[in-house]
Amino acid sequence: MNEFSSIGSAKKILMEIEKAIVGKNEVMIKVLLAILAGGHILMEDIPGVGKTTMALSFSRALGLDYSRVQFTPDVLPSDITGYSVFDKSSGKMLYQKGAILSNLFLADELNRATSRTQSALLQAMEEGAVTVDNQTYPVPQPFIVIATQNPTGAKGTQMLPDSQLDRFMLRLSMGYPAHSDEVEMIRRRQSGQTLESVRQVVSREDVMRMRRDVQTVFVKDEMIDYIVALCEKTRRDKRILQGASPRASIALTALSQATAWIQGRDYVLPRDVRYVFHDAIAHRLIWSQDLSDAADQEKVVNELLNAVKAPAIK
Repeated sequence: MNEFSSIGSAKKILMEIEKAIVGKNEVMIKVLLAILAGGHILMEDIPGVGKTTMALSFSRALGLDYSRVQFTPDVLPSDITGYSVFDKSSGKMLYQKGAILSNLFLADELNRATSRTQSALLQAMEEGAVTVDNQTYPVPQPFIVIATQNPTGAKGTQMLPDSQLDRFMLRLSMGYPAHSDEVEMIRRRQSGQTLESVRQVVSREDVMRMRRDVQTVFVKDEMIDYIVALCEKTRRDKRILQGASPRASIALTALSQATAWIQGRDYVLPRDVRYVFHDAIAHRLIWSQDLSDAADQEKVVNELLNAVKAPAIK
């Protein structure tokens, strides 16, 4: 691993994010892991806990072009993908780019949008491009979607389709801050230490270089077997109607590589897999009606994780 691919690189980014986000270090680490692993992040949370601030902080620290759409039922697919307009001077249709053509796209309250609009976002997430009037336009690289959704049952929301949930590498929740952290947030705001204090510490090119380095982290065959066995375990449990897809095992592998990388290792250990397993897998599972409670679902995921013996790699 080269000098750039060090613990210091990740620490430098996270220290900058902490200027704007107080007391959510583990969530910020996992967001960074997904970015380095080339994935997208779903934030399922109540309003007002700092999701937008978090996304903006990462865009600033990583030097990324940022855009945001507040999703409502009247947001159209063309608002996301862009549209063509007729130019009188040239006599041609000119493409007006949509909000999705950015490095970091914040899809705020995605589960308030219509399924048609969600599909427009889905193509960009899956294919890295949008199609307008039979013309395909690639999204900039790196390309990261951070989508937020309100908890199911909140007014005006609907559940995201299973196929769309499966395309998010991680599902995370920030939750309410601890009392001391909320006090610190107010103090910082009064002293002028806000989002504006976050500065760029790496470039887009650096992010792409870090992603390439993460891909070179070695995964032994025993570790690949372990990851696949974990995903297979979710498919065989009678409490789960639909288990983790092969896309999930690929995502879990990439996240494990990123976890090893930020610790300064060039090989994956079982503890890397365990660290990201719940956040990478739980949202992809379809549960039986007997397991509608989130706490019970979390318990089952932990049982599945403990039921598969990890290889003896140190």
